[in-house]
Amino acid sequence: MEIIIQPTQEAATSIAARIMARLLREKPNAVLGLATGSTPLPLYRELAGMKLDWRRVTTFNLDEYVGLSPTHPASYHSFMRENLFQHINLPEKSIYIPDGMTGNVPTFCDRYEKQIHAAGGIDLQLLGIGSDGHIGFNEPTSSLASRTRMKTLTVQTRKDNSKHFGGEAQAPHHVITMGIGTIMEARHCLLLAFGKKKARAIAGAVEGPITAMNPASVLQLHPKATICLDEAAASQLKMKKYYRWVFDNKPDWQKA
Repeated sequence: MEIIIQPTQEAATSIAARIMARLLREKPNAVLGLATGSTPLPLYRELAGMKLDWRRVTTFNLDEYVGLSPTHPASYHSFMRENLFQHINLPEKSIYIPDGMTGNVPTFCDRYEKQIHAAGGIDLQLLGIGSDGHIGFNEPTSSLASRTRMKTLTVQTRKDNSKHFGGEAQAPHHVITMGIGTIMEARHCLLLAFGKKKARAIAGAVEGPITAMNPASVLQLHPKATICLDEAAASQLKMKKYYRWVFDNKPDWQKA
């Protein structure tokens, strides 16, 4: 696990953008796992501005709300279209996002797993982290071996998301999400976390025990996990000085 701490969210985002841009230049037909929410928004803006060639790229999104059509303004289909897809030359046929309107969730989830496998697996999975340590919508107590499936959201997650739905009463209760086992099969996991609200979850994920109570802690077992943080998100890490020293002393060939 590589921990990259930068003074600001902007600086950490720029490093993440360079990591992703390097992959797309070295492997034009890369398969990306994409995330939604406020955390990756600056990253998507930066990637769009780099004028990369996305024509051979394939993308799989982590999750979608059950019961929301792709045209619903709060759906992740709409989010991705507005914040990334309409700004790049990625073919529509190469975009995969869970179908919140599917009439058969288990069958859809099984097909989604097969589509990822058929694409050759995910080269880089972008992740955020919830204040309780969830990745994707794998809430605390999720199986660390789980696959794509439907999950029931916690009260806290629904509160966190309520601003997108005009209040908590309208916020969806269920989502389709890639499982932790699915995420862990990506060849590279890139997690971004910013702000003091994420500090406790990050400390547990990076330096705490591996536990389903903090799903992101499973990344300690991943062969290539990169965690990009600002100072606030890193504030509860005990080994901050060491992580900075390692990053500052990387050989040139390791730098993005």
